[in-house]
Amino acid sequence: MRNLKMFLEYDGTAYCGWQRQQNGMSIQQVLEESVGRIIHEKVSIIASGRTDAGVHAVNQVASFRVESPLPVDKIFLGVNSVLPADIVLTDLQEADPDFNALKDAKGKIYLYRIKNQRLRPVLGRQYYWFVRCPLDIERMRRAASYLTGRHDFSCFCATGCDVKDRVRTLRDIAIDGRDHGMLDITVESSGFLRHMVRNIVGTLVDAGRDKLNPDDIPDIIASRDRKKAGTAAPACGLFLKEVKY
Repeated sequence: MRNLKMFLEYDGTAYCGWQRQQNGMSIQQVLEESVGRIIHEKVSIIASGRTDAGVHAVNQVASFRVESPLPVDKIFLGVNSVLPADIVLTDLQEADPDFNALKDAKGKIYLYRIKNQRLRPVLGRQYYWFVRCPLDIERMRRAASYLTGRHDFSCFCATGCDVKDRVRTLRDIAIDGRDHGMLDITVESSGFLRHMVRNIVGTLVDAGRDKLNPDDIPDIIASRDRKKAGTAAPACGLFLKEVKY
């Protein structure tokens, strides 16, 4: 039995998320069926973490076991030849027998993109959140400065999440202004709760448009109350940028 490690990029617009579900097509299902077509065996692919419906990935990592003796480069080319245009393998490698893409991940970096301008844009709208109201980046950065470190992030966790331990270490958060009104928010953590990045971004946007005082962030965190934080930013602007091992 061989253990393979794959790196992939995908546009999550048309999918119900990474994990197989009964209510729609998932990234996992497409990948497992595509690999199966090439090596003629059933596989179970484990990702570094689940991405939600509509969320994209620049560099997702996954692992799976196969019995097929087919060379890695043949599997790589074959799978890419049958994948749809919105999913691509960027690399495929032989991995150590004990490697597990989920359990061995030490941290992740997510990128969230915001288009901040007066007129509603058309091109590329599935890859960012359009915010018409002018945003004060310095207020957003001040709010973000309170988020780094080890905290209970319950207030930024999706309602109904059944994870009991909600303490995470947020290593870094950066907000960079780009040309033509584009804002990039990069968040790195040892681990993320469901909707955590999107809820953080929504809260930062509230600070940037003066709906929330940046200096209230410590009290919001301490409250552990989801209702105290901002609304969730839409999935379309979120990208899994990097997985650290």
